Amino acid sequence: MTPPSSLTILGAGPAGYPAAFLAADLGVSVTLIDSAPALGGTCLHRGCIPSKSLLHAARLLSDAREAAAIGLDFAPPAIQLEKLRAWKESVTDRLAQGLAQLAKARGVRVVQARAACASPTQLRLTAPDGATATHDFETLLLATGSVPALPAGFPAGHPHLWDSTAALALTEIPESLLVVGGGYIGLELGSVYAALGARVTVVEMTGGLLPGADRDLIVPLAKRLRGIFKDILLNTRVAGVADDPAGLRVTLENAKTGEAREETFAKVLVAVGRRPCTDGLELGQAGISLTDRGFVAVDETGRTANPRVFAAGDVAGNPMLAHKATHEARALVARLAGRAAHDLAPVPAVVFTDPEIAWVGLTETQAKEQGREVKVSKFPWAASGRALTLDRADGVTKILADPGTGKLLGVAIAGPGAGDLISEASFALATGASVADLARAIHPHPTLAETLGEAAELHEGLCAHLYRPAKPPRT
Repeated sequence: MTPPSSLTILGAGPAGYPAAFLAADLGVSVTLIDSAPALGGTCLHRGCIPSKSLLHAARLLSDAREAAAIGLDFAPPAIQLEKLRAWKESVTDRLAQGLAQLAKARGVRVVQARAACASPTQLRLTAPDGATATHDFETLLLATGSVPALPAGFPAGHPHLWDSTAALALTEIPESLLVVGGGYIGLELGSVYAALGARVTVVEMTGGLLPGADRDLIVPLAKRLRGIFKDILLNTRVAGVADDPAGLRVTLENAKTGEAREETFAKVLVAVGRRPCTDGLELGQAGISLTDRGFVAVDETGRTANPRVFAAGDVAGNPMLAHKATHEARALVARLAGRAAHDLAPVPAVVFTDPEIAWVGLTETQAKEQGREVKVSKFPWAASGRALTLDRADGVTKILADPGTGKLLGVAIAGPGAGDLISEASFALATGASVADLARAIHPHPTLAETLGEAAELHEGLCAHLYRPAKPPRT
């Protein structure tokens, strides 16, 4: 395949702008089109970054309130909402300005416009002032990301109904908040508002929080969340939503018993997931089809039915994670440029609750579903010196390995900083390491990273800080 001389990219989020920058670095002429005035996409402006800024604030509030347990008393924190909101926005602004400077330095042409396909080789652009133009492309990368999903039955546009974007705007701290969905978005934002003083209730249709995550990780998280949330209702669905002078009156129905109850909330946050953003793109005009789940249909190289058009990131399929989008898009550009590109390695997942939840590779739940035999080693943080100095002995580090070869298959961590700790496991899995390899690596003491080494040593029954009696040999 002849490398393209020019590349047009729709979407300037964590798939689009890294792809644009790499292509420019490789000598390709790049046009980056996005309807927003600043680069960064949802992740930077309405997702990853603002939510982590608010979670940091929530963590500080919790630390201040819990410090009495170790003999430190603080006055009740005073929340200055406008100042907190301004700080959050300053973080996103600073990062966005940095991206603009990087795009300019690389010679990337940035166009603010809404785009739609006019033909298999042409886009129709609409500028913010309504002016229209056409743009012919040699090669096109669709990186338009995703948007919050809103199930039927909810009053779209209602002032008391929030999606994640509205919740992150931090316009007020409601007296009561119903979070619909016990996934990572709902639990992260619910944690923020609970720390800020809202009475938070979470409803989840399934029988557990974070469906699909390793159940051993959920135990310490659920225990802590039950202490800060007003209520967590599992196996529960929203059967009705109606106006109420105090906000929204919600009918909650238990899926097992059929019992229903009504409760009024000042705000209702719908956090049931995201859907790929293809609205208004008129992809059919370019001969591009969608899957039955609404993703752009692509082959293993990211190419659509139109040989000139590719897709990467959320719009191209699960998992909808920023780091997956970046890796996928950059690998696609490298292949287009005729360079070697790594296959997509196991994608780590992180939930930035307190405690954080992180995993990569095979989970024990998946192993059971597949009928796959694995050897599981769990190191409780109650045996970690560093965890005890942080007064956080509720974590766990868990390793899954092939019982015959000892090859590392998956790692899961629950505890403060789990999202940072999982990177070592991601590297180990990407390089085909064994549990013995992980055990041989020297982890500095005292650190939480030691729990990875301890869990690996536990695999062989040789862990210094946890005693596991040796099993007698089989006769």
